[in-house]
Amino acid sequence: MKGKQFGILMGLALLVVGGLAACGKATSSNGNSGQLAAKQVVKLSAKSEVTTLDVSKAADSTSLTMLYHTQEGLYRLGKNEKLINAMATKTTVSKDGKTYVFKLRSNNHWNDGRAVTAKDYVYSWERTVNPKTASEYAYLMAGIKNYNQVQSGKVAPSQLGVKALNKNTLQVTLSKPVAYFKLLLAFPTFFPQEQSVVEHYGSDYGHTSGKTAYDGPFVMTKWQGTNQNWELVKNTHFWDKKHITLQKMNFQVVADPSTGLSLFQKKDLDATMLDGTQVANLKNNSSLKTFVGGTTYYMQMNQKKVKALRNLKVRQGLSMAIDKQQLAKSVLRDGSKAPLGFVSQNLSRNPKTKKDFASDAYVKSGVTYNLKQAKQLMKAGLKATGTKKLNLTLMADDISVTKTVAQYIQAELQKLPNVKVTINTLPYKTRLSRSNSGNFELVLSSWGADFADPINFLSLMSTGNTNNNGDFSDAQYDAAIKRSENQDANDPTARYNDLVTAEKRLMTQQGVVPLYQPATAEMWNPKVSGYVWNPAGMSRGYQWMKVEK
Repeated sequence: MKGKQFGILMGLALLVVGGLAACGKATSSNGNSGQLAAKQVVKLSAKSEVTTLDVSKAADSTSLTMLYHTQEGLYRLGKNEKLINAMATKTTVSKDGKTYVFKLRSNNHWNDGRAVTAKDYVYSWERTVNPKTASEYAYLMAGIKNYNQVQSGKVAPSQLGVKALNKNTLQVTLSKPVAYFKLLLAFPTFFPQEQSVVEHYGSDYGHTSGKTAYDGPFVMTKWQGTNQNWELVKNTHFWDKKHITLQKMNFQVVADPSTGLSLFQKKDLDATMLDGTQVANLKNNSSLKTFVGGTTYYMQMNQKKVKALRNLKVRQGLSMAIDKQQLAKSVLRDGSKAPLGFVSQNLSRNPKTKKDFASDAYVKSGVTYNLKQAKQLMKAGLKATGTKKLNLTLMADDISVTKTVAQYIQAELQKLPNVKVTINTLPYKTRLSRSNSGNFELVLSSWGADFADPINFLSLMSTGNTNNNGDFSDAQYDAAIKRSENQDANDPTARYNDLVTAEKRLMTQQGVVPLYQPATAEMWNPKVSGYVWNPAGMSRGYQWMKVEK
């Protein structure tokens, strides 16, 4: 997700996995072991309000997180991107990789007691791709047969390649093999919806906790659509309720990290996010948890608008002039890391060796700091393009952390000969609009994984992609991406190698300048346990959380 385009850092999340004992003793994933507390209630915060509980329309971090814990899809995403069966008990895939048949469990129910069936998935997906719904995440279904025709209005949503063969059997037909299709199915956009409830509430559906259907571990209560406090309570109709230890979660919106820390210290919160200054001050505190992965902040260079930026040496000079290690460790100070490339670390692994993709695709020249070489490259690049002075405007969001990063980059780049950088900070929506229209010279962007596959990053830089705002275009890069999505789609190793080739080409050609991988730093009550960090999990797996004495 861009930026995220909704302020999301979804790739940075906690996912709780594994079955935990329902009562008595339990062993948590953080290594603790002890008696469970009699009161299984936790107090948590959200950075923003819930905007909707409509599966087809949810797009912000808070809303999606709530959907992860009030709804049940075909799969959950577990530790190290492992898919865990949720509603799906068995999956059969055709040899050509285009037809999926899912056998669904028959013992899950909506909170009104009605059984969850294959038709609920068909209805949900058809509603999402219907252009009248205007779903921001409908594009994730682009691989399903007839998606493009439905989106363009040429055929009815009922022609989408999804069918209920019977009550508990769902069939999905793709237009071509999609290697990461199963990973997509753990995302809320692919969750089922109860048609009778959606139609009963109409335009009000999903706008309050009482006007929504739930088939997951928890049910939301006390949310009226705009309030900043709500609850999640255990769903008595959930198929796996006996393994849900937690009884209730009390949420409140806390946008300011200082406020959050104060509430945590007063024990009014069991977890809270921190900023860089707080992390530096609390680095020796045992309650501090820092996690990195799933998101990359980077700088796009507009090759279409600025002639000099079409020169490889100029682009390389800009990149090498920025000390990414210093940016992460001394400027941000929140546990963020210097990047190995555009695709983030801790996202995907080699299907044979299990080595991190970012390590396999590492190109030193694409992310290294070497001011001496940067000056030489810039001097040669400017001469080759007939540019005497390079005056660039760096566009960034008008928020504290981005301003700090922009000021650092400005200072670094102005160490180069004949280079001057002016900062232009704008409100998020304005900056995004200008980025999308190509109205910039340099811009700070970010991307967080929607699903745990390198293509989620790499497709962005393909020629003509709507997120390729800097107009990078390279035939070898495009060819590697196309191979991964076509002739090699059903060969995991060949496809992986295609993506490694693409990443290396992107960094060799300095299509973007990766800057850092942001960290999520949080304080956690040591009595609250049962979670495992998973940067590709896109959610906090509250369902397996527990409170120990």
